[in-house]
Amino acid sequence: MSVPEHAERTQEDSTSRVILSTSDIDRALSRIAHEILESNRGSENLVLLGIARRGYPLAQRLAARLEQIDAGFHAATATGQLDITMYRDDLRRNPARTPQPTLIPESGIDGRTVVLVDDVLCSGRTIRAALDALVDVGRPDVVRLAVLVDRGHRELPIRADHVGKNLPTSSREKVRVLLRETDPQPRATGHEDCVVIDAPVTSDADVARSPGRAASSAARGRDGECA
Repeated sequence: MSVPEHAERTQEDSTSRVILSTSDIDRALSRIAHEILESNRGSENLVLLGIARRGYPLAQRLAARLEQIDAGFHAATATGQLDITMYRDDLRRNPARTPQPTLIPESGIDGRTVVLVDDVLCSGRTIRAALDALVDVGRPDVVRLAVLVDRGHRELPIRADHVGKNLPTSSREKVRVLLRETDPQPRATGHEDCVVIDAPVTSDADVARSPGRAASSAARGRDGECA
């Protein structure tokens, strides 16, 4: 699958456009790594936990950058994965989810600074579930949040401490983060990692014929894509 550099019409009657390319994501992660070290005043007691699925490879990439910047940080012993499947508040509506393993560093998280890492922040419900899951693992001293994209539409009072890109969107748009580790389909050079927005194409005539259906479709899209 090749992701278009500019907007184009897809078979599902929507347009797709690349918002962040591979180099954009690399720069965003490098900036976030520096921000994490600055806010923590170094790497002491720092742990990165990526929220499964795409948060984990992003956490690994951040950890590699932290290790390059600060010799006191060891990525192999301070990086893990947090699965939130059983803590989601939509589990009864969407039961067909495959749990991923929760991987906690051997030193644990008690009394440490934990940075949760995720790909997209929207309603805040995923992060709420992550905080519940974290409580069952240990008691960190501080919990911070780093996300690649913040698209707004918050439903809970949750804010990211480190953001790669603030991306205003409509509730009908779908934001996709495609990474080499989780999405191995072939993509155009420079878009091996990318962030894509899919926007449904709705004509004025469609809205005039069935405004109720359009609103219902928008609501379903938000429930399905905003987490």
